Amino acid sequence: MSTLLHDLNPPQQEAVSSPLGNLMILAGAGSGKTRVLVHRIAWLIQQEYASPFSILAVTFTNKAANEMRARVDSLLRGSLNAMWIGTFHGLAHRLLRAHWKSAGLSENFQILDSTDQQRLIRRVMKDLQMDEERFPYKQVQWFINHKKEEGLRPHDVFLPQHAQEAMYIRIYDAYEKACALSGVVDFSELLLRSVELWQQHPDILQHYRQRFRHILVDEFQDINAIQYTWLRLLMTDQNFFTVVGDDDQLIYSWRGACADNLKKFKREFHGVRTITLEQNYRSTSTILQAANVLIECNRDRFGKQLWTEGSPGEPIRVYAAYNEIDEARFIARECEAWLSQGYTGEDIAILYRSNAQSRVLEEALLQANIPYRIYGGVRFFERAEIKDVLAYLRLCVNTTDDASFERIINLPPRGIGNKTVEILRDLAKTHHVCLWQATLLAIESRCLPSRATLALEHFVNTMLRLHHQIPDIPLFDAVRLVIDRFGLIEYYEKERGEAGRARVENLQEFSSAAGEFESDIFSDEDGESLAPINAFLAHTSLEAGEHQAEDSRHSVKLMTLHAAKGLEFPCVVLCGMEEGLFPHQMSKDSPKALEEERRLCYVGMTRAMRHLLLTYAESRRLYGQTHLAAPSRFLREIPHDLMQEIRLQSKISRPVSMSAYYDQESEMTMGFYLGQQVKHATFGVGTILNIEPNGEKTRVQVRFSAGSKWLMASLAKLSVV
Repeated sequence: MSTLLHDLNPPQQEAVSSPLGNLMILAGAGSGKTRVLVHRIAWLIQQEYASPFSILAVTFTNKAANEMRARVDSLLRGSLNAMWIGTFHGLAHRLLRAHWKSAGLSENFQILDSTDQQRLIRRVMKDLQMDEERFPYKQVQWFINHKKEEGLRPHDVFLPQHAQEAMYIRIYDAYEKACALSGVVDFSELLLRSVELWQQHPDILQHYRQRFRHILVDEFQDINAIQYTWLRLLMTDQNFFTVVGDDDQLIYSWRGACADNLKKFKREFHGVRTITLEQNYRSTSTILQAANVLIECNRDRFGKQLWTEGSPGEPIRVYAAYNEIDEARFIARECEAWLSQGYTGEDIAILYRSNAQSRVLEEALLQANIPYRIYGGVRFFERAEIKDVLAYLRLCVNTTDDASFERIINLPPRGIGNKTVEILRDLAKTHHVCLWQATLLAIESRCLPSRATLALEHFVNTMLRLHHQIPDIPLFDAVRLVIDRFGLIEYYEKERGEAGRARVENLQEFSSAAGEFESDIFSDEDGESLAPINAFLAHTSLEAGEHQAEDSRHSVKLMTLHAAKGLEFPCVVLCGMEEGLFPHQMSKDSPKALEEERRLCYVGMTRAMRHLLLTYAESRRLYGQTHLAAPSRFLREIPHDLMQEIRLQSKISRPVSMSAYYDQESEMTMGFYLGQQVKHATFGVGTILNIEPNGEKTRVQVRFSAGSKWLMASLAKLSVV
């Protein structure tokens, strides 16, 4: 037996050593799918004598791609640079760099991130004299990206359903022309343009069909229509696909993922062999049993039963809180208890359905002095000061990049105001040129006030000198030269307080990142590396497209359930388990949406390795309103004998073991505490749901039979019942 099969269970061995052909691996949560995929790649090279040059492996994050490459290199004890491993966007970018002319792109085309795309859309809408109130630019952005993900250009969108959609199509068309003029592409364009490249150039497609005989795709259930088309174009009788997926973990339909992907693969690809991985190496058997029963409520599944050789573990605990504050405080105490047991912050995750839930959780953790981190917060390359220096670098490389031009033309301020920029826009529109060329026309024609003309001349001359210098100097020096030449450090040093210091430190860190960057993974079809500056700019754009949290070993992780996919933690809290919140209110009238909410719950539960806590609140103030909600149906779908309910069955719901979890004296404010029964002269008897301490202005929220009321504690004359 090959050493590649050692320490694999029988289904994993079967998947790794499966004969050449189309293979679908249904991999349950925690079943070791990444390990199987890595070993499958190594098996193809070692046992089937496949050339690394003939392997294409697609993942969904750059982090996963880097990990996969490192693990394959480790297994085979060598570096396999010829193998293409990356995300759909990263691989499409590599393809377009190699065939930029055939794809109808400029050689130095740049990638627009989401913010720059919004800026360009707003400029296009302004040129078309469209009101942002009638046509919100974020909705326009969603429309454009959605159509591209469906493989549709403006002329492909037939019979708009209403007048507003007709206007969106018009904006889409103008936006495409603006992108072409500026030499830029957005993320969705990468996939669509590479599909069109193959469709319009059969010789190029045939080359890649012959090259990539072995194609492996992770998280197949999450791919959208254009990604499926991209893969489908590579299919011939001589290509062998291995796809790994789990229909029970499809939670991104709002992003274009299709629930039918796995079934389409079985229908449309020849002789597909299916192997199911059900042995779980992550969670206790109690957690797995509960997750299995929950997901069985969904219909039309492939079906699988997760199991483990591990111990049953403790019951799943359920806590019924008075309100969101009581819930958050209880969760903070649970975190303290776990930390006292030897767990670290990185072992604990608090998951929620909506980002709006995080505020009270953060407050409770702060009060308990527990370090935390919002997973999926603002990434380094998405910070404003970093995007500013990136815009300078992009414009140095590609002067037709209008989005970058507009971002930095007057940053730092150099006497080029909005009126001047408007004139430049009009010139660009009239002469059908980019803003850089419009600037040259304005300088030549002297159509601007002398102060603005001098400022533009200085800017243009500086940019031209950098344009010629940057390609010939090391990347670190290029970045430092741009930062110094335009005085960015001095500009941000003028910003008072910690924010200004942080921006300066970020610029310094950016220089370090440039110095440490290795550009050899960015190469064209002939294996020749891109210029370091182009490779670095591509890297920053692709990294900014992901929303992964930075490492922080001592911090409890707070994140949405969607962000938790692919992660695991010894201790997990699922909070807000209420009807209307989870499952979300938007899913109540759609069976398909409700099933996706259930899959989301399944994903959340299977993140837990040892401890799983589910919480809900009888009353919750969210989006500025107080809601009284029933416990989530998902709680009712979990077998009762697998759960331990932490509450007393009494007139007022209170957690059990009050002395352990809830110190009434320490939580008392002006003689009141959560859950206390009080009487009001007008409203009668009620229960305190919330307290906002503020000295004499302290407010209490009380639930009376007539509804919930906020009262000033010092004036309400509440008496204790």
